[in-house]
Amino acid sequence: MKEHHIVLQRVCSCAKKYNLERVITCNDAFAAEEEAEEIAQKCNELFCGKHGFDVQMVDNNFIIIVEDAGFVESCEI
Repeated sequence: MKEHHIVLQRVCSCAKKYNLERVITCNDAFAAEEEAEEIAQKCNELFCGKHGFDVQMVDNNFIIIVEDAGFVESCEI
C-alpha cells in the first residue's frame, strides 16, 4: 500500500500556536487529499489572515502551500 503525505510547506506563528502537524501520513490518496483540503480551509478561517493556504499535489503527496495574502497583520514565518 502506497503512503501519501500531507506536508505543511512552512510553519508560521499561527501554525505553531495551533500545534499544526508538519507532516501527516495516510494510506489512501482520496482521504489524504480531503484531509489536506480541510486543514487548508481551517487555516484560512482560523489563522490571522496574513497568509493564505492552498493545497497542491506533488508526486503522491499533498502540500499545504503558504501564500502571502497580506490582509491582516501579525503572522510571522
